[in-house]
Amino acid sequence: MRLKLLYIYIFLISYNIIVEFLDMYKKFLMLSFVFIFSLSSNVVFAGDAEKGKKLFKKCAACHNVAEGAKHKTGPNLWKIHGAKAGIQEGYKYSEWLKGSGIVWNDEELAAWVSAKKVKVAKFGKDVKKSKMIFAGLRKQAQIDDMIAYLKSLK
Repeated sequence: MRLKLLYIYIFLISYNIIVEFLDMYKKFLMLSFVFIFSLSSNVVFAGDAEKGKKLFKKCAACHNVAEGAKHKTGPNLWKIHGAKAGIQEGYKYSEWLKGSGIVWNDEELAAWVSAKKVKVAKFGKDVKKSKMIFAGLRKQAQIDDMIAYLKSLK
């Protein structure tokens, strides 16, 4: 009888050690994925701001980028990166964009300046209610460069 109790005791201790190890392993894997994702997300949008400035000529017909400049057909994009969408004073945004809750980070900007299919996939079909009619950039390098340029506007 004592031998059975000893085996049960050893089994329970071993079981607890294994469970704790698996919990630690899960946490390690989750942290590893978060770390790898954070590295990859920084690399994905590592564009060239000078190239982005040249690309922005396509956008300059509708947008200003100088601090304090007036809005054109589209809003002034000074300090756009990190800003909430649809809140600049003096520009009449679509109701959809004002209520979208978008904050212009790398991911949101990348989708916004991409081809319409990408934009719809990210923001939903109601994105067509926005006033922006730009067909979008198709090459990832151009998108990265544009984001780098928009981030430099501060």
